[in-house]
Amino acid sequence: MHPFFGTDFLCIGHRGTSGLAPENTLPAFQRAVELGVDAIELDVHLCEGELVVIHDDDLARTTSGRGRVATSTLARLRELDAGDGNRIPLLTEVLDRVADRCALNIELKGEGTAGPVADLLRTRGADPDRHLLSAFDHGELVIARAAAPEFPRGALFGRLDRDPVPAARALDAASVNLHRRTLTPDRVEAIHAAGMAVLVYTVNEVEDALGMHDLGVNGVFTDYPDRLLAALGRTAQGVNEGRGSG
Repeated sequence: MHPFFGTDFLCIGHRGTSGLAPENTLPAFQRAVELGVDAIELDVHLCEGELVVIHDDDLARTTSGRGRVATSTLARLRELDAGDGNRIPLLTEVLDRVADRCALNIELKGEGTAGPVADLLRTRGADPDRHLLSAFDHGELVIARAAAPEFPRGALFGRLDRDPVPAARALDAASVNLHRRTLTPDRVEAIHAAGMAVLVYTVNEVEDALGMHDLGVNGVFTDYPDRLLAALGRTAQGVNEGRGSG
């Protein structure tokens, strides 16, 4: 299994700490680091050639603006309120904030993001053991594999009407990232047998997360990492040391 997944049950801050601060903002990422998460998950889109950190392709839900990210100007995006007066961050700003402090799962949410993300990580000398590239659009993962094969890939699945293992294997994925409602013990066993990790989203009830731990799941995405870390008995210092944050 790829070193990104370590040996412990990963507590991954979903969009930073989106239950505690506005999602995908610098304060949400900073709070996640302070709590001692193993990794932070975030989403990227392209705007005028820049990688911006936002989940939706439309601005309405998470910002003070309207319209689509891809058809906005970068200057306009940077003027918007993304919650509590925060701006939509650039991926470079997030990397500056969290570099060497915890691992990072970058979801390739927008079309055409795989190549620019791969180029950026390589230019910055990012450690492949501490970065996971994931996407529902498996075409983006194909591009990511060609552009920077050293960075592990996570194949995201929503509603499952088929076995995810063949598709993930075809992508040479390091993990299969499943919705919590599609998780079964047999599915965990099959994915592990294929040599891949199992990550589950979005798990906000501690009892659910601990049950997944008992099933052998490798980690969960949660909006409330503070709750899960407390239940696991892990301090911020201990978690960060365990991930080799340097």
